[in-house]
Amino acid sequence: MMEVDYIVVGLGLAGISFCEQLRANDKSFVVFDDNSQQSSVVAGGLYNPVVLKRFTAVWKCEEQLELALTLYSNLESEFGVKLDYKLPVYRKFASLEEQNDWFTASDKPVLSKYLSTKIHKNDNKYINANYGLGEVYDTGRIDVKTLIDTYKKYLIEQNSFIEAGFNYNALGIASEGVNYENITAKQIVFSEGFGIKQNPYFKDLPLQPAKGELLIIHAPELKIDFVLKAGVFLIPLGSDLYIVGATYEWKDLTNEVSVAGRENLLEKLVKLISCPFEVVNQVAGIRPTVKDRRPLVGSHTDYKNVYLLNGLGTRGVMIGPYVASQLFNHIEHNKPLDKEIDIERFN
Repeated sequence: MMEVDYIVVGLGLAGISFCEQLRANDKSFVVFDDNSQQSSVVAGGLYNPVVLKRFTAVWKCEEQLELALTLYSNLESEFGVKLDYKLPVYRKFASLEEQNDWFTASDKPVLSKYLSTKIHKNDNKYINANYGLGEVYDTGRIDVKTLIDTYKKYLIEQNSFIEAGFNYNALGIASEGVNYENITAKQIVFSEGFGIKQNPYFKDLPLQPAKGELLIIHAPELKIDFVLKAGVFLIPLGSDLYIVGATYEWKDLTNEVSVAGRENLLEKLVKLISCPFEVVNQVAGIRPTVKDRRPLVGSHTDYKNVYLLNGLGTRGVMIGPYVASQLFNHIEHNKPLDKEIDIERFN
């Protein structure tokens, strides 16, 4: 028989963020994951405090960044891996109006520290950006694959990982805790992404699965050391490799790559760059998104020791540590959740 404080279901960005809360507070736990959810793979790993479509600040961006960057820095030190690649993000301007909108946004107190007031002239002959580029500060890329692989290896070494799907029918719930097969725990937290749609405790919440696809291209002549955001984003990986992303697809909800996804990305890419490139890989995954663009966090209405941490959407590397902290403090210290992320908002 195994006795732990927590069972965590799912080892994506949400699950890892919550496990870090548990480790920091000396709580024992075991994680179940069967590698069926691929949303973290197609996140691109970008952290960026500005919504570049509308030049607005990301919700709680300062708090999110502080917690996230501290967490990844601590993991780098502990595990001896490189996770955080500091990279500026450049937004391509499509018109003089967009330049003006940028300057207006950069005057706002919440955005002034993140938006450069200088228009960068495009001096790369392979990039189509006649109106220049705007630079965002405090941005970068988290290597999500290395993060998940490293964390999983660590949990296996600690005998805290079970590579298996979760059988909801085998979960027993009582007032003092939960039991599952040969494990007893005080609490269970579901962080299974799109898998929530099969979860009998939370399947009625309005999580909207959205398929996302990314390309990896090899473009030896492009030579950029920043993230470029236009119709698509281009993220340098080193060795002349770049991530190109991402698509949103609401009907085809398989983890399989598609011709349509590839063509959609290539159509936008050739409008942005003119140098030769080769597609070397394509990946797909299902993102757990929510209609109001806020995560799903909280406890089941009838079972107070059954919790949810889900719906991180496209900004998982940034928001994950913040919402994990919110949930941990809610469970252990009875602190109220932010109303905007509490699943009570849908009751």
